[in-house]
Amino acid sequence: MIKNSYVNKYIAESKKSIELISKTQNKKLNQAADLFCRTYFNNGMIYIFGTGHSHMIAEEGHFRAGGFAPICPILSSSTMLHESATFSSQIERTKGVASQLLDKYNLTSNDIIIIISNSGVNQAPIEATLYAKKRKTKVIGISSLKYSKKINKNKKLYQLSDLHIDNCGPRGDAVIAIKKYRVAPFSTIGGVAIINSIISEVAYKLRDENPFPFYISSNMPNSKVHNEKLFAKYRSRNPHL
Repeated sequence: MIKNSYVNKYIAESKKSIELISKTQNKKLNQAADLFCRTYFNNGMIYIFGTGHSHMIAEEGHFRAGGFAPICPILSSSTMLHESATFSSQIERTKGVASQLLDKYNLTSNDIIIIISNSGVNQAPIEATLYAKKRKTKVIGISSLKYSKKINKNKKLYQLSDLHIDNCGPRGDAVIAIKKYRVAPFSTIGGVAIINSIISEVAYKLRDENPFPFYISSNMPNSKVHNEKLFAKYRSRNPHL
């Protein structure tokens, strides 16, 4: 191993932050797992909303090998980055966009919505949070407390969420200092670790369910029959299946 390699520095910083999530957010991660299970037994859905790069975490929870079947991402090309990154950055700060997008999904009091925003202050995630609360949909927020508390805004995701989970990332997201700059963001790794740690606990709690409500990789034996059972249950409520 090359000593003082910046490859190693990034991995070390990421490990440090993930260990901090495990140490400081464990109780909340287990509370989220309990909410997931309650939602499952109430025949509800778990929606995941994130604009910009946070949408990758929403996709991580959707239709993955080992992914939880009731998860549905909130996706719109205007809030993602593949068509125009600058336009998407404007959109996530524009009033009314999140409400129009969420109108396309039927959020109810039986559902959960996970709202992901590293800064936790932009217009779209705050608007989505308030929209969901009007629908009596339980809100789980994921953001960086260290970042959010340094921004002068009246409404912040960690204050408005029913349950907030700190991704334990730094202010500005990037973790590696190069001269006066910082590079290599952490929030995607942190968000994915949070989502999959919750899913792991949920899978254990639901281990006796039939069918087991988690997708099997399409390349594994008997996956088609198993996954089709889950499609039949959730296809009508998840427009992205």
